[in-house]
Amino acid sequence: MTDRLRATGRSPLRALSSLVSIACLAAAALPAHAAESLTLYTTREPGLIQPLLSAFTATTKIQVNTVFVKDGLLERVKAEGARSPADLLMTVDAGNLLDLVEGGVTQPVKSAALESAIPANLRGADGQWFGLSMRARVLYADKALKINSFRYEDLADPKWKGKVCIRAGQHPYNTALIASLIAHDGEAKTEQWLRGVKANLARKATGGDRDVARDILGGICDVGLANSYYVGQMKASKEGSDARKWGDAIQVIRPTFANAKSGGTHVNISGAAVAKNAPQRANAVKLLEFLVSESAQSLYAQANYEYPVRKGVALDPIIGQAIGELKVDPLPLTEIAKYRKQASALVDKVGFDQ
Repeated sequence: MTDRLRATGRSPLRALSSLVSIACLAAAALPAHAAESLTLYTTREPGLIQPLLSAFTATTKIQVNTVFVKDGLLERVKAEGARSPADLLMTVDAGNLLDLVEGGVTQPVKSAALESAIPANLRGADGQWFGLSMRARVLYADKALKINSFRYEDLADPKWKGKVCIRAGQHPYNTALIASLIAHDGEAKTEQWLRGVKANLARKATGGDRDVARDILGGICDVGLANSYYVGQMKASKEGSDARKWGDAIQVIRPTFANAKSGGTHVNISGAAVAKNAPQRANAVKLLEFLVSESAQSLYAQANYEYPVRKGVALDPIIGQAIGELKVDPLPLTEIAKYRKQASALVDKVGFDQ
């Protein structure tokens, strides 16, 4: 899965506090072979998390050897077995994290720092995995529309016929949402919803999340679902650029579920788990605990336009203004993940991506 921060008119780190600069300088001053280290396997592109890793090294003097694994993380760690150098496994999408757990390549961690910082619905009950940042599945809508509130189920309303844009239903961002709908509404109602959304499509379900904003600007559709952090990327782009025009053309609504009394919005996460055969287990736990500290959570928010999992951490100003504070659907991600296969099967059953 690609989790790429698009090039923007400003450097994504420009708005960060002086902590990053200090951390990078301190990290550069460390000896080439630090006394302590750990190995991180990650499907997140290294550039997105390097400020966090540099700050960790500056604070602890523990070097992080980063191995970018674009595809097949589970298969690689399994193949390496007991000889694997991996200490920490980092990925995006709760389903991917749970695949690692179910694949038997993680180990439980008991940590008061992690449990106090991360809400229970965003981590494994047995300490096998931990959410580190959130991205909300939100509604992009034409600015001319008057929409005060929106439920995910509303996207199937016939009034939106020919007005909906969305990326492929089989993309993990959407299968996770569909799994949430199954958890909330049941499989039969979710199938009906999928058929309704398909009937409302203005074009084939394809492309990326930013393409939803592009096509709203182009008059192809009026509304669509996409991830929240793309809003930050687009609105931070250079004035006059295509991406900036797309971001400026939309309003962003935080949807809720019709059957959820909480009124929460669906989120997915980036997260991590300690590898089963971690040679440097203690250092891996230290990195996990650092990543949920106030300073690291602030870096997540400002560098990547993501929502912190830790309460009380300020959002990036662009996200704060365009979307606002997030009320998260309290349904545990482990409960949602149970329905991933059913969600994928429903996408194929209704021919959503055809």
